[in-house]
Amino acid sequence: MACRNARLLVVDDEPRICRSCVRILSKVGYRVDFAVDGVAALKELENDDYDCLIVDLKMGRLGGMEVLRRVKARRPAIKVIVITGYSSVPSAVEVMKLGAYDYLPKPFTPEELRAVVGQALAEKMLETENRRLQKEMGSGPVLTHQLIGGSPQMKKVVKMVAKVAPTESTVVVCGESGTGKELVARAVHANSLRAGKVFFAVDCGALSKNLLESELFGHRKGAFTGAYKDKEGIFQRADGGTVFLDEIGNIDLDVQGKLLRFLETREFLPLGAARPVKVDVRLIFASNRNLKELVERGLFREDFYYRIFVYPIELPPLRERKEDILPIAYHFLSLFSRKLGREIKGFTDDAIRQMNAFQWPGNVRQLRNVIERATILCEGEQIRARDLSLSDESRDLEHLIDYVPETNAALKQVKKQIRQKAVAKVEKSFLLNALSKADWNVTRAAARVGLQRSNFQAMMKKHGITRPRSR
Repeated sequence: MACRNARLLVVDDEPRICRSCVRILSKVGYRVDFAVDGVAALKELENDDYDCLIVDLKMGRLGGMEVLRRVKARRPAIKVIVITGYSSVPSAVEVMKLGAYDYLPKPFTPEELRAVVGQALAEKMLETENRRLQKEMGSGPVLTHQLIGGSPQMKKVVKMVAKVAPTESTVVVCGESGTGKELVARAVHANSLRAGKVFFAVDCGALSKNLLESELFGHRKGAFTGAYKDKEGIFQRADGGTVFLDEIGNIDLDVQGKLLRFLETREFLPLGAARPVKVDVRLIFASNRNLKELVERGLFREDFYYRIFVYPIELPPLRERKEDILPIAYHFLSLFSRKLGREIKGFTDDAIRQMNAFQWPGNVRQLRNVIERATILCEGEQIRARDLSLSDESRDLEHLIDYVPETNAALKQVKKQIRQKAVAKVEKSFLLNALSKADWNVTRAAARVGLQRSNFQAMMKKHGITRPRSR
């Protein structure tokens, strides 16, 4: 996060230390002032709006402990870093209890000072953004095609979408699972001349070759065993609109060939038909795999690869655009608060720190699931760190994986625990996902996933899942 224009105040009764800190921090671009005692520092804080205070613990006129106490009482948003040449465990514990951001023993290097100040300012910016988003919470409708995030990477994606949407060019969206590739496809469609027409999303990885071919192109009666009547394919039903083909790296080579011909002619032959059908459909592709690598391995047609790579859009993983985590979290909080009838205003500072520190291996999809679960678990007006359950979800497993057993018996026990925790995590996500899609109707959710209602309820009880009460 950019915080180069931050205002800093250094407080130390040794002018030499003050000047040194000013020089070190000014090089980064911060605006830095200094005071040579606690009384002067408090006067400065009354007249100017500072973001961070670096204060010495032991001073002749009003020590750092008292300055910290008064600053936190009057201006709690200011980040305070305590520096001292008389460091001890009790004093460190005391200043942290009073609300100091960090405790830096002298002598410290320029790198150490810049690092701790940078971390403190980044956290302050995150807290400021949290308060801003809390004020905006619920101020407008939640749009399903909305691309959220102010990071440079997402701004680039939004610009690319804006440029290609009004055209008829083929688009391919690349990125890890859960990054929001379908969201980009919907944004392209929503901002195109086809916006009022149908949008079809097809998960190519979930369908076999024959089923995918039948779904896309349709078939005639008697084309294969079980084809009792004519069936229009997606391309025919989407005439005038957009079809999004996700996970194209899983498409069979023969089907790739037929898609290539369709891209060239906008004609296709339904299975068992004698005459081709011509339609006006825009295709958007997506993949979480390296398609160039698949071409080299003979798993993806080279001619098809070059035909679809007209306008690639690369979606970065969430861990590489940390500044987008909080706005996306608020988007989902607004969505699920309305859906579940809850009145949750935002996140505590501890919760946003935990979200920002988490690596999000499942990207935006994982964040969505975490926020939905936290909305269900939350008992107050703000979601807390414990509602997110990120530590339960990741650290327990990570600790077990990092543990090195000494004996074969210990190895077996650890493997058993890892399996149990991993299965429990997946089961709980499975249940919450099914319930969410069925609007918390247990009968429909059970039927949707192919379970008996009694078995589904037993799994809910096992994981402590109950229907959220509207507030």
